Amino acid sequence: MKFSKLDLLTLLISLFLFASCNESNTLGLDLDPENAVQGALVDTLTIQTKTMADDPSSTFYGASSEANPSLLPLGFIKDPVFGTSEASLALSVAVPNSAFSFGTNPIIDSAVLVLPYAPQFYGDTTTSVYSIDVHQLTNNIAKEANYLSNKQYAYQNTLTGNFTGKLKPNTPFKVTAVLTGATDTLKAAPASIRIKLDKAFAQANLANLSAANLANSTVFNEYFKGLHVSINKAKTTGNGGIMHINLDGTNSKLEVYYRRQNATTATSIDTVASVFPVGKTSGPVAASIKHDYEGTAIATQLADVSNKQYDVTYLQSLAGLKNKITFPHLQAFAKNVGSRIVINKAELVVDLSAGTDVAPFIPAQRLALYQLDIAGQRALIADQVSTDKRYTGNFGSGYNSVSKTYSFIVTGHIQDLIDGKTQDYGTFLAPAPPSMAEYSIAPNITTAHRSVIGSMSNGTNKIKLNIYYTKID
Repeated sequence: MKFSKLDLLTLLISLFLFASCNESNTLGLDLDPENAVQGALVDTLTIQTKTMADDPSSTFYGASSEANPSLLPLGFIKDPVFGTSEASLALSVAVPNSAFSFGTNPIIDSAVLVLPYAPQFYGDTTTSVYSIDVHQLTNNIAKEANYLSNKQYAYQNTLTGNFTGKLKPNTPFKVTAVLTGATDTLKAAPASIRIKLDKAFAQANLANLSAANLANSTVFNEYFKGLHVSINKAKTTGNGGIMHINLDGTNSKLEVYYRRQNATTATSIDTVASVFPVGKTSGPVAASIKHDYEGTAIATQLADVSNKQYDVTYLQSLAGLKNKITFPHLQAFAKNVGSRIVINKAELVVDLSAGTDVAPFIPAQRLALYQLDIAGQRALIADQVSTDKRYTGNFGSGYNSVSKTYSFIVTGHIQDLIDGKTQDYGTFLAPAPPSMAEYSIAPNITTAHRSVIGSMSNGTNKIKLNIYYTKID
């Protein structure tokens, strides 16, 4: 009988507490009713947004930098909203092995630069014709001071190779494998751009090098310098596109086919193929990225130093554009509640601006959300930190193609801002890689996607902060 009275008392207390919460509301966004978030809701807090140029990012990829991207951009694209973007490559080339030799009296038959596609192609592969130029670099890029995305690499004026045609990033093909002393055979190759280099250039700058100059890659790079690959904009048609080149593994390379005197029978000629690696083991490879917003609404926003709020703002990959978000009345809201509050759940919802996702200009598939620390460096917010007790592992950031929104769980971040545990040095949105094992907050250069998002002043597509909270007396 004692336990029955206790159960009844517990039930009455629970009903009293539930009835006394006049502002109770439920999140109701795809949640099971048993797991719905209870608490007072506020969804009208002012959110200010501002389009800003993103920070330059390191594009270095090499044996000494495991963490940097192996996918580097190449291309030129004309976007009716974002203006033009272009990306070029600076590539070191390695010798096939230590003490490599072309042999006696080598004669170049052909030299082909092979650049394998990564899946992240952005733009037009149907109608655009691309013209890709190759030049020799002026300097050994291993000696460069930095490899930031806005850095340009000097190259010789003489054209050493060109590819002109449509791109087929999803089409594998077969190539002839040249085998010394055996019959040539066809072999499968991954989808790649194959750019033939000028035979005279390859003869003078490869085959005619002395054995000392070919002793190892460090010495070789002092003489050969490397290759610069860029889009010839004048000869490229249509809106173009940005491809990404996969420089990991052994598929990125310079294939050199040549004839030489047989080592044992001077009257015989061997046909030989040698592979000069390009990528992780070759020495530094890097990308240069340019954005031109002239004549666009983006240029207007970037030049505006006021706090004017626009109906839409802009996000762009390739270290292009980010968005600064501020909550100017967050502290006032907490003060007006009249007591300390506990955030049960805070969700930032970002609407894509209607009509801005027309193919091939599809929106970013994932966004990054981060804050600045006291040193002005990018840092994870509380909800992304696995050691924080409020971490749920369900932060969000992926694009919902049905609702055309991005959403983020920012409960810990908003609570810390209200409590003053986090100084608001800025909260930022920016494009992120489409898939990531951990939260990526560095400027994204591994995709070329972009998004136009609504602001709080937009009548249709908005950015909104939903806060569900409980007052603590």
